[in-house]
Amino acid sequence: MTRLSMIDSHAHLNDPRFQDDVADVVQRAQQVGVDTIINVGYDLASSLRAVELAEQYEGLWAVVGLHPHDARLWNDKMLGEFSKLAQHPKVVAIGEMGLDYHYDNSPRERQREVFREQLALARELGLPAVIHSREATRDTLEIMEDYQDLTCLLHCYSGSWETAQTYSKWGHVFSFGGPITFKNANKLRAVVEQISLDRILVETDCPYLAPVPRRGKRNEPAYLPYIVEKLAELHGLSVEEMAEITTANAKRFFRLAEEVE
Repeated sequence: MTRLSMIDSHAHLNDPRFQDDVADVVQRAQQVGVDTIINVGYDLASSLRAVELAEQYEGLWAVVGLHPHDARLWNDKMLGEFSKLAQHPKVVAIGEMGLDYHYDNSPRERQREVFREQLALARELGLPAVIHSREATRDTLEIMEDYQDLTCLLHCYSGSWETAQTYSKWGHVFSFGGPITFKNANKLRAVVEQISLDRILVETDCPYLAPVPRRGKRNEPAYLPYIVEKLAELHGLSVEEMAEITTANAKRFFRLAEEVE
């Protein structure tokens, strides 16, 4: 069988749960064809760590930004630090940013303000944006409507088909991970089946949301093939075809076409 080549479009190897075995995790990923991993920051420390890892490993790239959980910590100094960090040659996007009304770890109004500031930073630097949206569809759409000139990735998308159509109209893309393999995810799978293939990326969001049959374990990029297999099944394609499509989409979104060839 032809060796698959895949891109994990959203991982957190900067998470403390990987601090003792990053090299082994990267090696296991490469053994199954996950040659490129987009390592995503969620605060300043994890963003710095993402860049550090990207410098150490050829196949790793970094995304830098502040998760909505910590929006209360945002200030002008932090904005300046992210702006400087984002100019590193291995930083490929700003994020993960957005809104999370499930936990409300930061006041909602502050989340919205910080979301707008990070979108503005992405616009200023000419970088794409990686979006986290949980139980905040209306406000996320309202804010992103003002930034239709940006290219955005709706990470771990779990919204409706109607919302996906709006995002698609604006030119955005979607990434899917372990939840599409879960037994109770029929509604999500129905949405996935309708999304155009040229807008689909794959992710693990490790160490979270390990796919079936690894559910309950620490997730890692080596489990990405399970997600590609499920997507291939949903779209009636071979695993090889889905791997090729999602890899091309990720290269295009993160502007890696020249670097990864």
